This record gives sequence, C-alpha cells and structure tokens, in this order.
Amino acid sequence: MSTRARDLLRSALLSSLLLLVLIGIWHIATLPKVQAQGADDEYAKLMGKGASKSAGFPTPAQLGGAIIKHVSDPFYDKGPNDKGIGIQLGHSLGRVGLGFLLAILLAVPLGFLIGMSPLIYRALDPFIQVLKPISPLAWMPIALYTIKDSSISGIFVIFICSVWPMLINTAYGVASVRREWLNVARTLEVTPVRKAFQVILPAAAPTILTGMRISMGIAWLVIVAAEMLVGGTGIGYFVWNEWNNLNLTNVVFAILVIGVVGMILDIIIGRLQRLVTYVE
Repeated sequence: MSTRARDLLRSALLSSLLLLVLIGIWHIATLPKVQAQGADDEYAKLMGKGASKSAGFPTPAQLGGAIIKHVSDPFYDKGPNDKGIGIQLGHSLGRVGLGFLLAILLAVPLGFLIGMSPLIYRALDPFIQVLKPISPLAWMPIALYTIKDSSISGIFVIFICSVWPMLINTAYGVASVRREWLNVARTLEVTPVRKAFQVILPAAAPTILTGMRISMGIAWLVIVAAEMLVGGTGIGYFVWNEWNNLNLTNVVFAILVIGVVGMILDIIIGRLQRLVTYVE
C-alpha cells in the first residue's frame, strides 16, 4: 500500500471514529428525553389514549428514520407546502447555478479589464469598496420591489453575493501574471485577444477558480437565508416550514442536507481547481 493510500485510510478511520463519538454523545445527551417519552407513551396507553407526540431535540434514531423517509421518496409533491427534499434541493440548486453563472459572465471579463488596466482599476475601485461590504440580503427588499418575483429575486441575490470574490480574485490573478510572459507576448506581437486567452487566462486560472470556490460557498449560504425570507420552494423554505410545524427532526435533517450539498459543491470546484493547477 502506498503512503498516500495509507494516509487516506488513516484519515478515513479517524473521521469515522470522531463521527461515532459525536453520535454517542448525542445519544447520551438525548437519553433522558427518550426515557421520558417512553414513560409518557406507557401512561397514555394505560389511560386508553394513543402514544404522545414526540417533542424536543431529536435522537440519532429519529434522525435516521427521517433520513430513510425522505431519501426513499425525495420527489413527491403533495401541494405547495409539502414537497420532497429532492424537489426543494432542485429549486435551490437551480437558483444558485443561474445566479452563479450570471456572476461569472460579469465578474471574469470585468476582472480582466481591471487587472490589465490600472486606470480602470482606480476608476472602479471606489464603487467596488462601497458595494462589496453590503449584505446580499439587504438587496432583497429592492429586488422584490423592482422584480416582483421571489424566485428571480433569489437569483439576483445570489448574483450579487457571487460577483465580488470572483471579480477581486480575477483582477488579482490577471495583475499577478509574470511580466516576462507578457514581454514575450509583446515581442512576438501577439494580438490582445490571443494574449488574453493563451497567456493571461492560463496563468490566472487557479486564482480565478479560487474566487469561484469562495463565491459558491457564499452563494449556498445566502440562498438558504433568502428562501427563508421569500418562501415558496427551496431548502431554506423547507427548514422554515418544518420549524413552523414544530418538526425539529426534519429541521436537523435539512441542516445535514445543506452541509452535505455544500461540501459536494466545494469538492467539485476544488477538484477543477487542482486540475487546472496541475495542467498549468
């Protein structure tokens, strides 16, 4: 077995051990609740009533049951307030993907201009510094008022929060391209378009993808909060709706789903980033 494979195996075993420890602590912490719930159920049976409704923080077993239930039928649709987790995730990922794509179409070309031209950098920097610190959710009321569509407003918020990391990283990556490479391109009389695609873009690609990775993480954070505000569909709305129904088990399940999906999105862009760095 190679050293890398051995290290991966050790890290996987350690992660599994930590997970088991956390589940054990969780089970012990919720054990009094389980005992009290069992006593309430026995009392209800003696009184000729049905079992009492569970309340409080869910146990690992209850979460496991919720996972099986939702995963077994993720795409059911029983009305506006009762849709499967697959449908909810599809709406959220669609909004994130479209807003993220629009941000790429603006941030990467504009970042190239800023990185290649000190004049444009000095002209746009005050606007960037003013707009960048504004919370994306602060734009939601304006978006709802002007667009008058909650779904498109969510896409706009994702666009706003995704633009800045990509724009700044693209400009930094372009400005950091080695002068020697640019001088060689100038000596060979390479056209500006060819220089941008064959010299600057390959050199700046790892930095650009770093900005995309940061933007995707922020976008996935923001869409959950945005969907809580506007309602309708999406994983954020699912969390808020289950909280209103006092179903804390489904809330914890949704939080777990949000974390797993966010990890997968980060892994995808991270792999692409490493691929570009390796090719370079």
